[in-house]
Amino acid sequence: MQVIIADDKTDLDARAAELGVQLIKKAISEHGHANIILATGTSQIGMLEDLVKPEHDVPWDKVTAFHLDEFVGIADDHPASFRKYLLERFVAHAPGVEFVPVEADAEDMVAELTRLTDRLDQTRIDLCYCGIGENCHLAFNEPPANFESGSAFIGVQLDDVSRVQQVKEGWFSDLDAVPRTAITMTIPQMMKAEQIICVAPDERKAEAVKHTISGPVDPMYPASILQTHQNAVVFLDPQSAGLLETA
Repeated sequence: MQVIIADDKTDLDARAAELGVQLIKKAISEHGHANIILATGTSQIGMLEDLVKPEHDVPWDKVTAFHLDEFVGIADDHPASFRKYLLERFVAHAPGVEFVPVEADAEDMVAELTRLTDRLDQTRIDLCYCGIGENCHLAFNEPPANFESGSAFIGVQLDDVSRVQQVKEGWFSDLDAVPRTAITMTIPQMMKAEQIICVAPDERKAEAVKHTISGPVDPMYPASILQTHQNAVVFLDPQSAGLLETA
């Protein structure tokens, strides 16, 4: 795992996007198509804005993106919907996105997740973008995380740290409004990606970053699994790196 401490959040976003552009173009050059996984949330906004800048000249018609996670039962037009987030910030530039289903009835949701799982089983994932939660979750894999799940997606109960984080970031008005369940891509599925780029800015992430990078690999700190990936790069700003000995 490589750790890069950027000068500031703007520098972090630009560098994480630039590496992604390089890897996407490389995959297209070698395979004719690139398959990526996209994270959402406040920490990813600047990076995504940089990633889709026209000057990068990415042939987005040759890219398929997979949606990482979503709250269960939330409508597409809800301000906190991750689908809405990607529709507004990514799909306008790169329409090939496979979304996690969360509004259909249970039977339809299972069928769609089965289809997505079959698709992923047959797909080379060139790049996975991810972030780190304040409780060190990876996607919505809450502690203690399952590092050995055989499924591509699982349903999860969100812990209160994750739910409070959503309120602090302004996605929900209060804690009661935050859903208690979500669908998330599993950690083993994320770890199948050829390359992982983790974008983790902000002082409130510093404790989670310390456990991710400096601590043992432990299901209580789900993002610590990134230490075992051969091609993981973690981008930090000085604030999120503040508790690291190397900072």
